[in-house]
This record gives sequence, structure tokens and C-alpha cells, in this order.
Amino acid sequence: MKTLRVLVLLLLVVMLSGCGYNAMQKQDEAVKASWSEVLNQYQRRADLVPNLVNTVKGYAQHEEKVFVEVTNARAKVGSIQVNADTINDPEKLKQFQAAQGELGSALSRLMVVSENYPQLKADGLFQNLQAQLEGTENRVTVARNRYVQAVQQYNQLIRTFPNNLTAKMFGYKVKPNFSVDNEKAISTAPTVDFGTPAPAPAATTH
Repeated sequence: MKTLRVLVLLLLVVMLSGCGYNAMQKQDEAVKASWSEVLNQYQRRADLVPNLVNTVKGYAQHEEKVFVEVTNARAKVGSIQVNADTINDPEKLKQFQAAQGELGSALSRLMVVSENYPQLKADGLFQNLQAQLEGTENRVTVARNRYVQAVQQYNQLIRTFPNNLTAKMFGYKVKPNFSVDNEKAISTAPTVDFGTPAPAPAATTH
């Protein structure tokens, strides 16, 4: 009887492996890891905001509207409760991405403002923060794209026969992804090439 149970267990393991169970486990973990990296990079960006705003304020005190927009956008990002379940909830993921998009747009407007203050652009601290922001934005893009790809691979896996039967048996469900609208909003938001100096103003005659 014991030998029979062992054989049945081995047969079950082989069947599950052949039906994609192990692959689902592996891909699910890949999605979670990619999501963690997305959160890390977005948090890295949020952490730069206070110093960046304060530095710009030192030279551009009259740009209060932009400062308020950036501060409010950062506060909104911080108010959204994000955890491992967020990647399984379409509405929460949509709210999260919308808030991050607002912060990205507000930061872009802040950088546009900085173009009007030559002394600010020459400030060493501002240049350092500017470089950090540029690097972080690049990391956000890379992390987000990897997450999108991981979710796509996972969803394709569990939708394919006979994997879909295994997925249904063990409760694996299709995961929501960043929507096309959200991706479009990010790509078309006001942007500044942080690494490229602004063109010199045209010479004027006196």
C-alpha cells in the first residue's frame, strides 16, 4: 500500500510538471520579483522629491504652483496602499499607475521651470539631483517594461492548453497589466531630457 501511494505521488508530480504547474510557479515568482523592482524604483524617485523641491525653491520662490503640484502628487503616491495583492487587482493597479503618472508629469513640469533659472542650473546640488532623477527615470522605465513582459509571459502560460486546466485547478488567474492608456500617458507626459543641456538663448543686441 505504501509503495502504491509513492507511485501515485510520483505519477502526480510528473503529470503536474507536464501540465505546466512548475512553470507557473516559476513565472509567478518572476512576476512578483519584477513587481518588487518596480516598487523599488518608484520609491527611489519619490525619495528624491523633497530635496529636489527645496533646492529649486531656493532659486525660484515664485513657482509655488509647481511646488504644490509636485508635493501633492508625491503625497497621493504615498497614500496608495501597495502590497503583493496589488498585482492581482486591476483597479488598484490602475490607481497606482495613475498616481505615478501624475508624479512623473509634475516632476517634468518642475524641471521645465528650472530652465528659467541659470543660477539654479549651475548649482552643484541641483545638478546632482538632476542626474539622480534622470537615472531613476531610466530605471523606472526598465523595471516597468520587465514587469509588463513578465506578466505577459505568465498570462500566456496559464491560458495555453493544457496549462489552463492546471491553472484552474490550483487557482492561478490572469494578472492585470499596466494598461495601454497608462503607458501612453507616461510616454506623452511633459518631458525634459535631463542629461542634455538646454540650447543657449539667441544673442541679443543692445
